[in-house]
Amino acid sequence: MVAIRPVQASDLSAISALDARLTGNAKPDYWREMMAPDRHFLVAESAKGALVGFIAGEVRAWEFGQPPAGWVFAIQIDPRLRLKGVGSQLFEAIVLRFKGEGVTRVRTLVDRRDHLILSFFRAQGMVAGPSLQLDKDLS
Repeated sequence: MVAIRPVQASDLSAISALDARLTGNAKPDYWREMMAPDRHFLVAESAKGALVGFIAGEVRAWEFGQPPAGWVFAIQIDPRLRLKGVGSQLFEAIVLRFKGEGVTRVRTLVDRRDHLILSFFRAQGMVAGPSLQLDKDLS
């Protein structure tokens, strides 16, 4: 079991380190921006006080005529704790915050080739939404 709490500025190095370990890209400036007060950013902490996961998102409204919805931008869990419910705890906690802002939908974008994250979000009850992402290579 882990404790879920709001992010603190002192968590930045642990968040950046976990993300860099999992993605291969160090991006502390990105994570610092994600800690903006108008966003929801939660961390999972082990009983020993180690940061073992995080989730970040915000309520966004009216893009392309869509009603307000909670958007999950990122979720990372220490691989040693995957399949132990940490991701689900973080997801449930951010959903409660979204509901507290009065929204009735939660959305995210995933790479269709990333079966791990697709499986996770499907296990949370998420299904394909009403929008279709369009993409153009600019190289």
